[in-house]
Amino acid sequence: MTSITTPARELPLPLRRLLHARESGVFAALVALFVLGVVLSPSFAQSDNLLSVGQQIAQIGIMAAGVTFVILNGEIDLSVGSIYALSAISTGMLISDGWSWPLAMLAGLVVGVLAGLLNGLAVVVLGVPSFIVTLGTLSVFRGLALLISDGAPISLSSSQPGVAEFNLLGQGELFGLIPMQFVIFAVVAAIGVVLLSRSRFGFNTYAVGGNQEAARLVGVNVKRVKLTAFVLSGFTAALAGVLGLSFLSYVQGVTGQGMELTVISAVIIGGAALFGGSGTMWGTVIGVAFIGLLQNILNIKGISSFWQTVVTGLVIVAAVAADTWQRRRKTRA
Repeated sequence: MTSITTPARELPLPLRRLLHARESGVFAALVALFVLGVVLSPSFAQSDNLLSVGQQIAQIGIMAAGVTFVILNGEIDLSVGSIYALSAISTGMLISDGWSWPLAMLAGLVVGVLAGLLNGLAVVVLGVPSFIVTLGTLSVFRGLALLISDGAPISLSSSQPGVAEFNLLGQGELFGLIPMQFVIFAVVAAIGVVLLSRSRFGFNTYAVGGNQEAARLVGVNVKRVKLTAFVLSGFTAALAGVLGLSFLSYVQGVTGQGMELTVISAVIIGGAALFGGSGTMWGTVIGVAFIGLLQNILNIKGISSFWQTVVTGLVIVAAVAADTWQRRRKTRA
């Protein structure tokens, strides 16, 4: 008698990869959330609304791409919200002082890279746990943003030289349709996918996160891998901050408070393991999209922002609980 079931090994390779992927459950939840949004509101699936969601998640997504590398290394970066503000403040002040916007933007990105480098050096050279380091630099970078701006907001006017062109980064649309911020997020995510899946750095990242001592024994430069991850995290936080300034033409020292929690949440919801060694850039993209759609649905239904915070927190707890349960099941097996 011939069985009607298909052995897993006989399934097409892409389907097998999807079924066994860590992110498959999150992707299924994303699809279910999308269907729920369509049922709850006819306007949810309209292109204008979905493009708006794309614009809203772009900055969080860019930051999450960098933080993914840190978490895969088994570390954490709580300072990205403060780096976001410090880089935006630096860029805005330089533009206001008459710098051309490309140079001012470059300087803002350098600020983010240096901030990430400082975090990384404290972790890999001094041996301080990344949670403690970045908890401290969260306040340090935020304080610097307030100090250099004297606590005053920075506003850019389109009448200032180059500001109109600078604003196109945050406010412009590709082909008059796709928000430029989303395009930049897509490019950053694509680079992240290539780095993690096609480069030696990506292989070393998983090796360090999976077993740091084993990685060291086979010749991986653990300190360099971790340092690079923190630099990437600082760079993407700075890039997001510059885009935020470009979008609003406004920034102040308290801008970006709490963003680090949303960013880390997106990475964890996307399937990255809290203790490193497991997760993908695709998973992070799915996690970012999940948070964006969830918040959009709650906004459409007029749910209070306070309840939105509660719901988002519950989703994070559920994602971490699922990760813990999966790890325990693998251990028992």
